[in-house]
Parts: sequence; structure tokens; C-alpha cells
Amino acid sequence: MVFDLTSLVKEFLEYLEIERNLSPLTIRDYRHYLDNFVAWSKTHSPILRPSDITVEIIRRYRVYLAHYNSPNGNLPIKKVTQNYYIIALRSFLKYLIRKDFAVVSPDKIDLPKTESRSLKFLDRDQVERLLAQPDIAKDRGLRDKALLEMLFSTGLRVSELCRLNKDQVNLERREFGVIGKGQKPRVVFLSDRAVLWLERYLEKRVDHFKPLFIRYAGNQEPVVNGEKMRLTPRSVQRILDKYVRKARLPIKATPHVLRHSYATDLLMNGADLRSVQELLGHKNVATTQIYTHVTNARLKEVHKAFHSGNK
Repeated sequence: MVFDLTSLVKEFLEYLEIERNLSPLTIRDYRHYLDNFVAWSKTHSPILRPSDITVEIIRRYRVYLAHYNSPNGNLPIKKVTQNYYIIALRSFLKYLIRKDFAVVSPDKIDLPKTESRSLKFLDRDQVERLLAQPDIAKDRGLRDKALLEMLFSTGLRVSELCRLNKDQVNLERREFGVIGKGQKPRVVFLSDRAVLWLERYLEKRVDHFKPLFIRYAGNQEPVVNGEKMRLTPRSVQRILDKYVRKARLPIKATPHVLRHSYATDLLMNGADLRSVQELLGHKNVATTQIYTHVTNARLKEVHKAFHSGNK
């Protein structure tokens, strides 16, 4: 077999899209990380055959990454970001092994150690302060109120929220389906409060646009289904930033922080980890175990309430 690194990276990305069903955003990231490795190899150590990919070559690439400046600034990329480059490279090597290329084993490539990051979430009082900020007397404020209530009610990822169309959400049944990360389908449930504000928001809409959440800034685009009116993830983040500042919250809340707050709220009120895993759309319960800050606190309460030594 001919060993052409650039062509094999392209094949690998097609494999991720077709056979692994990874999202376009994930494939875009893998392309960026692997293109960086290919470009580095051309100038530092040309890879002409599988045996050229050695532990030493990868060690030198990691030294390069440790001093590599991010494209958006002049600072070295963070350790956690360096991990992403190496994870992509390990996945690519596994793919090459499947194709019977004799490359270095991915198991010989350890990931850089990173500092553990504390999980950011809003407590119930902070959530309520945030949800109270939009001016519901205005159309835009009503949209924002419905949007924030929906994020907290469902734990949707921001990309999932922005893809929603009006006809997708069944307000009567208070549930709807989404296709999440890794093309994993799941059912999402709406709280009574989220339904109330979504109904009020949709009643005020006089357009025939398909997207559930639309922008009010700029001119209305006379396009089929109003696709150009759809809110983007960046727009949602700006909306959230505005209300975080207004509420004077001590945490820079992102849509993902609201997702964490949703999961934390469920666990604090008695939900089990497996159920929260399903509601969040996590493939493995290990991903959901980042919420041990909640489960550990609940276990402490159980121990205090029921262990005979506490009587």
C-alpha cells in the first residue's frame, strides 16, 4: 500500500463522517489538529513510510506543541488543547493500524497531564436571578426569557438548541426528540415553566419562519423558511453574556454552564446518575461522573441520616 500521509488523513476524516457518524464540527476539529501534524512533519521530519512515525518523532512533535502559539494570539496553547492534538493523532494511528499499516502503537503515546478543572454551575438562586433578567414586555425579551427557560429546563447543548424548528417541539406533550453529539438520539422533556414561556413567545410571533429561535436585529431576510433568521450559537452566547452582567453573577455563565446547572439541579433533587446520563445524552456514564460534587454531597446526607453511628 502507498503511504501518502495527506491522503490518509483525508480518508480518515471520511471514515469519521461516514462510519463513525461524527458531527461536522468534530470532523473540522480533527482536520485542524491533523493538518497541523502533517504541516509540522513536512518541515521538521518528513514521513515517507509508516515506520517513520516513531515514539521519538511524536515526542519532538509534542515539544513543538508545547511552544506552539495559538492562531488567535501569541500565547502558547494550553495543556488541555495540546491534549486534543494528541488525541486526534492517536485516533488516526488506530485507523492506520486497522488498515494494516505498521505504525507506532497509540498505547505508547501518553496524554499530557492537565490541571483538574472545577465544574462551573449556577446554584438555584443564581439561576432564578438570571431567568428574571429579560424584559418580557418586549418581543426580544420574551424570546430571551423562553430561550433561557428552555436551556435550563432541557440541558440542551447550544448547537442542539439553535437547530430546533417550531414544528419539532411538542408543547402539548412537553417533549421532543433531538439528535445529539455522535448522532445519538434522545428525548428531551420540558418543564411547565418552559412550556408557559415558549407558548407566550410563539403566540407573539407573526412570521412564518421555520426556526424556533430567531434574531430580531437587522433586516428580515425574505428567504424560504427564514433560515437566515435562525439564531446562531454565538448569538445565544452574547444573549447570555448580557443577562449574566445584568444579574451580576460571579460566574461567567455559558450555555454549557446552564447545562451543568440543569444536571446539578436534577441530582440535588434526587435523580440518579444513570437517568441524568440519558437526559444529557452522554454515551458513557463516566462522562456524567463529573457531577460527583453533587452525588458525594448527597451520599454524605444519606450517611448522616441513616447510619446508626449518627444516632
